Amino acid sequence: MYSKEHIMYLKKEKRKKIKIIFFQIIIPIIFLSIWQILTEFKFINTFLFSSPKNIINTIIKLSSNNLLDHMWITFYETLISFLLASFLGLLIATILWFKPTIAKIIEPYLTIINSLPKVALGPLIIIWVGASINSIIVMSLMISLFISIINIYNSFISTDETFIILFKSLKANKYQLFYKLILPANKNNIFNTLKINISMSLIGVIMGELLVSKKGLGYLIMYGSQVFNIDLIITSVFILGLFSYLIYFIINIIEKYYVKKK
Repeated sequence: MYSKEHIMYLKKEKRKKIKIIFFQIIIPIIFLSIWQILTEFKFINTFLFSSPKNIINTIIKLSSNNLLDHMWITFYETLISFLLASFLGLLIATILWFKPTIAKIIEPYLTIINSLPKVALGPLIIIWVGASINSIIVMSLMISLFISIINIYNSFISTDETFIILFKSLKANKYQLFYKLILPANKNNIFNTLKINISMSLIGVIMGELLVSKKGLGYLIMYGSQVFNIDLIITSVFILGLFSYLIYFIINIIEKYYVKKK
């Protein structure tokens, strides 16, 4: 049986979660409602800023014109880029933790590469790997991979030194230290890096599609800008936001399941 204080605490936590979910839902509803009202009363020019009603109409029109194909292409490219960046980021960060000398040698180069303007490298990437889906994925990796490596590695080396000393005093070798302490202690940081990777991968994919793709939401944005179709541009951006939230939501579920299981 739970104590009265514990039951009150659980009820308080439940109310807090409901409150958070409520505001997460109501904020975009209020924003879209105000946006639509302002367009209805001509305070906002729909030719320049579109409107929620125009977005819905554009989605309906595009539904009969391969919208799902464009959405699938962008989602597929983002998912591949996200999985590759997350896996390689964790793998390389792990290698750097095991090999601190190598880490000290290449750490400044990671920062330099991460600071390079990736858009400027776009033409080179197209020449190197071809004007195809490969160049889009490479562009996305250039944006998200190095951030992942730096964030995860810095999390590993920032683990509380007290626990490291304790493990070493218990004769733990380096592999035991990593799998029993470093990884579990940084699970939240790893999941946070995955959440950052969502947006970075999506940005990279859209940048790649703007350069080479003839399908995808990035292509729709480029086409919309060429014909000055603001409704098409904003609709594509709106769908991208839904994509980002979907992947973020999935990672949140995995994180909660993992934490609960542990």
